[in-house]
Amino acid sequence: MSRAAVTSTPINPVLANRWSPRSYDATKTLTKADLNASFEAARWSPSANNSQPWRFIVGFRGDETFNKIVPTLAGWNSAWMPNASAIIVAVAQTAGADGTPNHYALYDLGQSVAHFSVQAQTDGLYVHQVAGTDVEALKEAFNLPAGYEAFLTIAVGKLAPADDLPEALAEREKAPRVRHELAEIVRYDAFED
Repeated sequence: MSRAAVTSTPINPVLANRWSPRSYDATKTLTKADLNASFEAARWSPSANNSQPWRFIVGFRGDETFNKIVPTLAGWNSAWMPNASAIIVAVAQTAGADGTPNHYALYDLGQSVAHFSVQAQTDGLYVHQVAGTDVEALKEAFNLPAGYEAFLTIAVGKLAPADDLPEALAEREKAPRVRHELAEIVRYDAFED
């Protein structure tokens, strides 16, 4: 079953084929080297004033870091995410050492994760970003300093069949991909009342 996006105009095939699976192959492992290109892509993403406020904490299935992340996963995420080869905590430096807020930190973190995910897809890996995580527990578990906030977790790995998931998740995995139409998200004038 193809998961490629049905687009209204052609787009880069890597972007069209990028999606966020929940079914990861628990027998596949990754190494630091396997993620280097994706982190390099994240490193070179744009940021306000070149502040580069992103940081990443990486756990590989079975290691101590991974085992600290798993208990922070909420709801359904705790059922499928531990099968991923790696789980990454995306951290934003939201304030400088003097306490001055960086109002663009989360936007910049998002751009870096987007770059990461496109490079990972190019390299045959699949990425699923998850907000359903106890970020306060992550902050404590990894002793984040003042001015740094855990924002979300990211599963990375190789695909497994959707039928390996619990039935409700398998159905979601196989459901058609949908997006708002361009006319709904792109405006060339002011919003109307």
